Amino acid sequence: MNAVNHYDAIVIGAGPAGLTAGIYLSRARLKTLIIDEGVVGGQMVLTHEIANYPGVKSISGYQLSSIMKEQAKSFGCDIKTNVSVSSLDLNGEEKELVLKDGSAWSANAVILSPGGRSRTLGVKGEDTFKGRGISYCATCDGDFFTGKEIIVVGGGNSALEEAVSLTKYASKVTIIHQFDTFQAFEHAVEEVKSNDKIHFIMESAITAFYGYEKLESVDIKNLASGATMNFKTDGAFIFIGYVPNTEFLKGTIDLNQWGEIIVRSDMSTNIEGVYAAGDSTAKRFRQVTTAVGDGTIAALAAAQFLNEIKIKQKQFLTA
Repeated sequence: MNAVNHYDAIVIGAGPAGLTAGIYLSRARLKTLIIDEGVVGGQMVLTHEIANYPGVKSISGYQLSSIMKEQAKSFGCDIKTNVSVSSLDLNGEEKELVLKDGSAWSANAVILSPGGRSRTLGVKGEDTFKGRGISYCATCDGDFFTGKEIIVVGGGNSALEEAVSLTKYASKVTIIHQFDTFQAFEHAVEEVKSNDKIHFIMESAITAFYGYEKLESVDIKNLASGATMNFKTDGAFIFIGYVPNTEFLKGTIDLNQWGEIIVRSDMSTNIEGVYAAGDSTAKRFRQVTTAVGDGTIAALAAAQFLNEIKIKQKQFLTA
């Protein structure tokens, strides 16, 4: 493969982690390219309001993404969106990749930040009401439902823990789960059962979301009887798992059993010169702030790696 466009560093993914990495790398006078198969901002652009970003009282995910993008570009970072990786070779001193448009690119360092996505139900109305009553993050959006009645979908540890967390805001939380028992630790089950604000609809699944400008009700099907009822609610939080966008990396880099990229404390991977940051990495908490932190660390580590290469090259030429 002949890579014709060379950069010091290529960042795959233009979410908050990738944009932060681009800002730090380009500001360090390193020729940097960010590519993304979608739009700049990743999952962040779906957030109607971010009210817990330090130093910013309130901002939409789209606005924050736009500011990060302009910062990166102001330091000389190139950004290509709506492009997909066709092939990737991360071995060797020069990492090479080919996009589906046929263009070839190379770099001495690569930061992987393709992000991820919450597992969705895939039912009628879900896409329509994302950010308008449907959320996948209690920490991000719980405050918006203060005094409201909401539902939580799921029966694992995350769903039950988040349901308890949401009782700090909501007046009533109804957990909807497809099985007759929860798939969670006993202490988590006991905690939700002992909370007066939490109610349960078991052996059931949501089949549709309804509303006008925001979510107003859902259809719930009893999986045992087949009967469906319409249930009014102010919001729905879905916690049925998380999917990292790492399908294109399988067989290329070390992933754990959930497909998450395994990283060290400096965000380096098992391949020299390759780093990872953000929601695609093996981690517990996924927030805009944690993604920004990951991107910062990955960029600083990559910059140090690139500077060491340049020092070695200079020593070789003057030897």
